[in-house]
Amino acid sequence: MVVVARRRAQMMEETRAKLIRAARKAFAAKGYAGASMDDLTAEAGLTRGALYHNFGDKKGLLQAVIDQIDAEMLARMRTAQERAGTAWLGFLAESIAYIEMALEPEIQRIMLLDGPAVLGDPSQWPNQNACLRTTTQTIQTLIDEGTVRPVDAEAAARLLNGAALNASLWIAAAGNPHTVFTKAVEAFQYLAAGLLQKEG
Repeated sequence: MVVVARRRAQMMEETRAKLIRAARKAFAAKGYAGASMDDLTAEAGLTRGALYHNFGDKKGLLQAVIDQIDAEMLARMRTAQERAGTAWLGFLAESIAYIEMALEPEIQRIMLLDGPAVLGDPSQWPNQNACLRTTTQTIQTLIDEGTVRPVDAEAAARLLNGAALNASLWIAAAGNPHTVFTKAVEAFQYLAAGLLQKEG
């Protein structure tokens, strides 16, 4: 009985993975609106019933794709942060890595253009709340060690996270994303530097 249940769970996981993979490819290539449910399920070798059973609807499938991309983005941001020499430089590197990912066509289209249009304000997505908690903890640590001025850590985190998110949305919608990226990163660094304790 346990073996049957385990096999069923494994098959469900494989079905979900196939649908997410097909949806990610379709959403990146054609956009959410242009991706047909029939083409998507055919690409995965599954039925529309499998899609409804696993994700409820197309919107639920988009959420699953966004969750997967978001987890990959977080891992990349963590890597950028770990390579930096200090906690402050790590914080900046992580933020800039996030903004830079807005240059990638898949992230632009799925996370920054279609995601907000279909799922609403990205600052209200569950993953943003987790990101906000992490940023608040990082800023509190930087305050405690004397690197950052004694401001309210949550307020600073909300403002900086908002600046990074808006920079990414601006880049994704821009006619010349690379030019906007350069401007956005320079301004973000100046904004963030305002939190630093002054020497002497």
